[in-house]
Amino acid sequence: GRDAMAPAAASATATTMAGGRTLLGRTGVTALRWSRASKGLHLVSRRPSTQSFSALATSCCPGAASTTAATKASAEGGGFDLHSSQLSTAAAASPGASPSELRERVRDFVTSRIIPLEATVLAKSYDGPDRWSVPPEMDALKAEAKAQGLWNLFLPEVSGLTNREYAPLAEEMGRSLLAPEVFNCNAPDTGNMEVLHMFGTAAQKEQWLTPLLEGRIRSAFAMTEPDVASSDATNMQATVVEDGDDLVLNGRKWWTSNAAHPRCELFIFMGQVPDESLPRHARHSIVLVPKSAPGLNVVRRLRALGFDDAPHGHCEVEFDNVRVPKSNIVLGKGRGFEIAQARLGPGRIHHCMRLIGMAERSLELACARATSRVAFGKPLAEQGVVQQQIAVSRTEIDQARLLTLHTASAIDEVGAKRARKEIAMIKAVAPKMAQAVVDRCQQIHGGMGLCTDTPMAHFFMWARALRLADGPDEVHLASIAKAELKEQAAKTLK
Repeated sequence: GRDAMAPAAASATATTMAGGRTLLGRTGVTALRWSRASKGLHLVSRRPSTQSFSALATSCCPGAASTTAATKASAEGGGFDLHSSQLSTAAAASPGASPSELRERVRDFVTSRIIPLEATVLAKSYDGPDRWSVPPEMDALKAEAKAQGLWNLFLPEVSGLTNREYAPLAEEMGRSLLAPEVFNCNAPDTGNMEVLHMFGTAAQKEQWLTPLLEGRIRSAFAMTEPDVASSDATNMQATVVEDGDDLVLNGRKWWTSNAAHPRCELFIFMGQVPDESLPRHARHSIVLVPKSAPGLNVVRRLRALGFDDAPHGHCEVEFDNVRVPKSNIVLGKGRGFEIAQARLGPGRIHHCMRLIGMAERSLELACARATSRVAFGKPLAEQGVVQQQIAVSRTEIDQARLLTLHTASAIDEVGAKRARKEIAMIKAVAPKMAQAVVDRCQQIHGGMGLCTDTPMAHFFMWARALRLADGPDEVHLASIAKAELKEQAAKTLK
């Protein structure tokens, strides 16, 4: 099994579960061990809920801890120098709330406050004259969520939650297309906030992290390019060139989510350092670029299976001799791959759990439809082919959920770098599962499943898109096979 994290000095209350198992009441953060012998998760220790993201950053990027004094302090338990003003204005998670309590509150908020407004808000997004403006209903919902302590729950410094504890909350948010943004837990902002939190300087955090945590601005991550196979990130053509005290950025990116949002003020740009002497994975830098920078142009808004996701947008963006100060680089020259890998681990957990939420809601809708709809003299729910579709969907959802929760626990325990195989597994499984489940549920709905009277058409788009975004299925499957073959070879040698 994997080494457990050191026990934390935290008090806990015991809660006896069915079957005689005992879980600890939450005053810190759970550490779990995956037992290969029993194929199960075991609670082995707890760490303080103030544990910084830098622990994850250090495990993902061995060189990160020595890069700055702030990172070193965090690795020693002191945490990043995230200014108290940043947390005091942004932290809205209810102190002392258990993960199960938070999940119930998130689910209740999604069900009672967000879903009833879906039709109104999404109608404005699809067809309204102000579709590229923020609907006032969204601002009102965000204010409510923040007031109720349901804000920035993805960030351990705010919520005290591990990836394993946050994952069920992300599932509940996935039940509505609007929910992640309402709780300030939506991509790509969450990943960008994690980058700034793990690797940003004090000045970078003050300028960008604070307003992102507060929900005053939005951000974009510019990595994928139209003219190369971006599944191999070393193909990247965009460049970052030093010129005196500045960095000059050139390149074309696309599928840059949030780029059209009226409140998007920050682009996190990844580009190649034109230095052939550097190793392949040390030739890329990540740079913070204000949207107002001269030479940064949104070329066009793209549609994914007909959806443009206004007012966020997925855009093609041109960087034409964009000039920013050298102080805008993140972590240092050539550290882009380290940062990107640290960013993608938790982000894939979030994506996959939200997809499970989409699949769950689709199945709920399909069961209700099957019960109430009559064809050929009896309800659809009594027809064998529909029963089979429902049964297969249930098994696939639960399988994907268990795999994702296992992966979340693995990241908490050993870090994203050592959990790469597990991360690749969920990314290959969850989007494909969600696409298949939503497709079956659309079939049960007939023509209604294709239109925007239900969220399923939009759910299908997201599930299909996430089989490409953050790496296509084929790349993840190749990574899984490579890791498995290596592990099996090691067993043979023993």
